[in-house]
Amino acid sequence: MEVNWQEMLFQFVGGLGIFLFAIKYMGDGLQKAAGDRLRSILDRFTTNPFMGVLVGIIVTILIQSSSGTTVITVGLVSAGFMTLRQAIGVIMGANIGTTVTAFIIGLDVGAYALPIMAVGAFLIFFIKKNSIKNLGEVIFGFGGLFLGLELMSAGMKPLRSLEVFTDFTLAMSEHSILGVVAGTVFTLIVQSSSATVGILQGLYAENLVDMKAALPILFGDNIGTTITAILAAIGASVAARRAAATHVLFNVVGAIIFLLLLHPFTLYIEWISGVLNLESKMQIAFAHGTFNVINTLIQFPLIGVWALFVTKIIPGKDVTIEYKPKHLDPNFINQSPSVAIGQAKEEIIRMGDFAVQGMQETFEYLKTSNKRHAETAYQIEDAINNLDRKITDYLVDISAVNISPIESARHVMLMDTVRDIERIGDHFENIIELIDFREVNRVKLTPDALEDLTEMFTLTIETVDKAIRSLDMNDVELAKTVAEQEDLIDKMERKFRKNHIVRLNGGNCSAQAGIVFVDIVSNLERIGDHAVNIAEAILGKRV
Repeated sequence: MEVNWQEMLFQFVGGLGIFLFAIKYMGDGLQKAAGDRLRSILDRFTTNPFMGVLVGIIVTILIQSSSGTTVITVGLVSAGFMTLRQAIGVIMGANIGTTVTAFIIGLDVGAYALPIMAVGAFLIFFIKKNSIKNLGEVIFGFGGLFLGLELMSAGMKPLRSLEVFTDFTLAMSEHSILGVVAGTVFTLIVQSSSATVGILQGLYAENLVDMKAALPILFGDNIGTTITAILAAIGASVAARRAAATHVLFNVVGAIIFLLLLHPFTLYIEWISGVLNLESKMQIAFAHGTFNVINTLIQFPLIGVWALFVTKIIPGKDVTIEYKPKHLDPNFINQSPSVAIGQAKEEIIRMGDFAVQGMQETFEYLKTSNKRHAETAYQIEDAINNLDRKITDYLVDISAVNISPIESARHVMLMDTVRDIERIGDHFENIIELIDFREVNRVKLTPDALEDLTEMFTLTIETVDKAIRSLDMNDVELAKTVAEQEDLIDKMERKFRKNHIVRLNGGNCSAQAGIVFVDIVSNLERIGDHAVNIAEAILGKRV
């Protein structure tokens, strides 16, 4: 039988593309339907490793991607929202959650894929209500998933006539390590274990591989899916790299355990398939689910050991940007509102220190164009926003109890200060976006423009730092210095704008470079305004 390679390749690649699009589209729809609060769910409910497993399962089912859950988890560990032990639990749960896709595929409703997609499309295009549109996305993705599988399956059918493929599958049956490598490599390429498990289900359903060859490929799929977490952890914090390493360790150890138990595991899957009268695709789904559940049960008691092990193999100080507040104890609000206000002030000082750090990282990004500084600054801005919400809520709760007029004045001043610091974060984020624009569009600032920006940046960072210190130490003299320096910042802005016009008229500066320069200067001037607001609060009323 002659094989039409073009038709086979087009069907397989096209089917794979439709499958990957459909599973992402379905996951996006589920995520929107869930209120898009996945990060909040992970943050709030992962109180211990066991809860981490449950949350990992739920979130992975919602977004249809264990890699996606792991990437979010790596980010939360990097941000200090989650400990390494909690993260390991989430990663274990993510591996179980991803097996749901294989069970969906096992339903084998490929004949109804097109009408299912038609129903989804109708809901997306003809219904205005957002919740129904989200449901339409889920249904459309669900149908597309089976359409992609049908196309891939049709593309793979001619392989049974190829002697080289038959020999390769026979070799995988005899040498299980070869199957693990094949599964790992293919998942590394596709970056979706759901896709590779779906392909494996198709191969097994078409009798192109037997169970003894399919199971090692399945184990390899689980190893290959760790590449996304590894990529997410590159350049991230030590804690994030440890979380990614744990993901690799967990799946590799699981694959080794089940390779050693391959014969009894194969017998078990064949037995359960006969007892439950499972279709071919559902047999692979059961194998996938059993592998991940048992692997989690075996390794769950070892979470502490794995956390210690990855800490040893990835040494270094665990530097994270701690988003969570440290000083906002709700018990103080009713017991001692005065102490509660003092606690709020301490948290505001932390928030102010973040603002200074964010500005320093932004300045480094301007000078070096190193993306790592921008990413750190964005994380800091995220932390400032989080603290803004938490501190504001805490101060609102304080306002609900009886406080003295003096404490009321302090309370109002702190509310204003929180808003000023939050706005500083917004302004250095604006500057990062301007630098991004410079990098993407290859806009070149003149040496004179860079010199002006360096001078203004240095003074503005110093002014903000002094404003926070004046708040911290109730230092009137330091607050006066802040007011004086803010006047200098205003004068600098006017002077540097004139310098820019001279450069523009002389043809030394492009229009795009001029826009970037003027907008950065404007944002620095606004930061100075917020710094002086903080200082004026000190000058008006000692805290």
